[in-house]
Amino acid sequence: MSISKAEAKQLLERMIFEDTHPQDWVQDVWGLSPLLGDSAAKIFEVFEALIECCPETQLENLLQSYYQQQLMDNDLHPSDNN
Repeated sequence: MSISKAEAKQLLERMIFEDTHPQDWVQDVWGLSPLLGDSAAKIFEVFEALIECCPETQLENLLQSYYQQQLMDNDLHPSDNN
């Protein structure tokens, strides 16, 4: 089953930013340090550009590899999930 770019973007955002909206994350970082906030804004800009230019199949493969790694990490360190 293939996923759309929009679905891949949502899943990657959840993986990276957890429960925080990406723009809110940038603002939070900016509040801590304007220099780091500028870098955070650039990182998010590149993230969005990569999502747009990357084919859906590559995004899906990327997500699958991250989720597989996460499952392996959880199997190796089950106490970290509590």
